[in-house]
Amino acid sequence: MYSVSHYFRISFFLLAGMSILLLAGCRTEPYPKDFEQLSEDERIVIRFSHVVGEDTPKGLAARKFAQLVKERSNGYVEVQVFPNGFLYKDGEEMEALLNGDVQMIAPATSKVTSLIPEWSVMDLPFAFNSYEEVHQYINGPAGKKLISMFDSHGLQMLGLWDNGFKQMTNRNFPIHTPEDLRQLRMRIMPSEIISKQFLVSGAIPKEIDFNIVFHHLENGDVDGQENTLSNIASKNLHLLQNYLTISNHGYLGYVLLVNKEFWEDLPESVRDLIADALLEVSEWEWKNAHKLNAEKLDELERCKCIDIYHLTEEDRKLWEQSFQPVYEYYEDRFGTEYIKALPKNKKEAD
Repeated sequence: MYSVSHYFRISFFLLAGMSILLLAGCRTEPYPKDFEQLSEDERIVIRFSHVVGEDTPKGLAARKFAQLVKERSNGYVEVQVFPNGFLYKDGEEMEALLNGDVQMIAPATSKVTSLIPEWSVMDLPFAFNSYEEVHQYINGPAGKKLISMFDSHGLQMLGLWDNGFKQMTNRNFPIHTPEDLRQLRMRIMPSEIISKQFLVSGAIPKEIDFNIVFHHLENGDVDGQENTLSNIASKNLHLLQNYLTISNHGYLGYVLLVNKEFWEDLPESVRDLIADALLEVSEWEWKNAHKLNAEKLDELERCKCIDIYHLTEEDRKLWEQSFQPVYEYYEDRFGTEYIKALPKNKKEAD
């Protein structure tokens, strides 16, 4: 025989259990407000891999994006940022994204040209005079067509972050004219158009991953390189070079890419949250990139640790004329559509 207290305990637990079930059935939210208590399997995790330092425009923006998404989703969506090629190196991250090993990357525009060669229009020398012109181009018909090309490769482009305009450094002598590049071994990013621009100047282009450029400069494997001021300073490349030419000869930006299958599987509310966060961060990143590059130039001028030369307007005209064969090479491969849409060519047509 069971005692009255025994039946009372059973009744209590049954009522408690029914109350919990009733409360659960009345919940409008499937999870508690603070999602950080959930395991990684229960949250949405986005692994964001990139190859530059944390104090660069891309590195800072990636961290801000991760923080914003975490706050606005109450921890339900977590962006895990892996900088400095920690997960995947320069030539590895695209394959990792396509395979779903990471969900998001932000490669330089030149890095996507192996997948979509038409994107090398962004690498054409002196194609853009300002960041505004770049954004205008990407948001125009030609840019939208370039963006749509990612779809057939299983990728979704979510935006474009600025890094800056590229400058040239070397250890041998000042670079004032295209002739000064002759026989110089110059590190470049993987891009057929960038390679062509140095070849027509008589230089010897060397494709080297960004994370090991310092090592190759230190060993004397290359004489110089081209990059933005923030990248040059963050990797201390200027400490191994004697001369810096402020040429602004090419734009360097980052394409924000996600795995398309992963993106389409996300709830619409999460996609909206990410898109809104990226829009806000992108506007912040553009301003910060411009400011950071200006600050780095000021630091380099004050340190007197490298000889700095600024191209004059006359210099620039000479450089543009010398690079005309690069434009002709692009046109032979892809036609005139993307070149005619460049802001400077549209102005001439108007």
